[in-house]
Amino acid sequence: MEGKIVMPGEMISDKPDRISYAYVANGKTYSTVVGLYHEGKLVPLEGPYEPLPDDYVVGIVTEVKFSGYSVQMNCAYPAFLSSREIRERYVMGDALFAKIAMIDEVRSTELNDAMKLPPGKLVKVSSVKIPRIIGKKNSMIDMIKATTGCDIFAGRNGYVWIAGKGNAPLAEKAVKMIEAQAHTTGLTDRVAAFLKSQPQIIIDQGAGAPQQPQMPPQEEQHERREGGYRSSGPREGGYRSGGSRPHSGGYRGNSNRQ
Repeated sequence: MEGKIVMPGEMISDKPDRISYAYVANGKTYSTVVGLYHEGKLVPLEGPYEPLPDDYVVGIVTEVKFSGYSVQMNCAYPAFLSSREIRERYVMGDALFAKIAMIDEVRSTELNDAMKLPPGKLVKVSSVKIPRIIGKKNSMIDMIKATTGCDIFAGRNGYVWIAGKGNAPLAEKAVKMIEAQAHTTGLTDRVAAFLKSQPQIIIDQGAGAPQQPQMPPQEEQHERREGGYRSSGPREGGYRSGGSRPHSGGYRGNSNRQ
């Protein structure tokens, strides 16, 4: 990834340009974040998760109510999943993969299209690094999945769920490596070399594995995110690896996906 690392308050243009994560003062444009600036685009390297409609997220059930469930999804306010939207029943501590259906003016968030996740481990990363972890056309996360044999569910909220009978510790190390080096060039080759240097475990998990939709091209994600608010039509959610269940966005991970 090419570009210049900029700090909050640093001038990125001597003209009043309209750029996400930047502000204009005295006819010049300044960054509001620690980010990577390249060809008129500013990509944050750190920052909290900003929920948007149609994002796919990994969440943890924190409260069971008569009408549904409160779900913690790595932001200031919990989301709500209505019992009318699901067939499965959840208990506190269950992990799920769901789509943000609506966010109102007071930031109350409703989820739908939920799927209970299999037993696994939650890995927390910076939400702005998720596109890099997924990679162009899912290339990065598919490579981790194929090498480790794990199911991987990457939410746009910075939660990555690693499950299955594969090499989960190796998958976690790879995810953390990408997070730490997301701003550098040649990352894909370095991750591939790292994975190849480790013992490889490929697990055939059979027909019972979760079905997963295809992730949209990564370039499209960056464009949409730059536009600010989008019904995540602009930002096509997270990642869940595997099969072919149709979804507007998001990717959930299964080692059987070719």
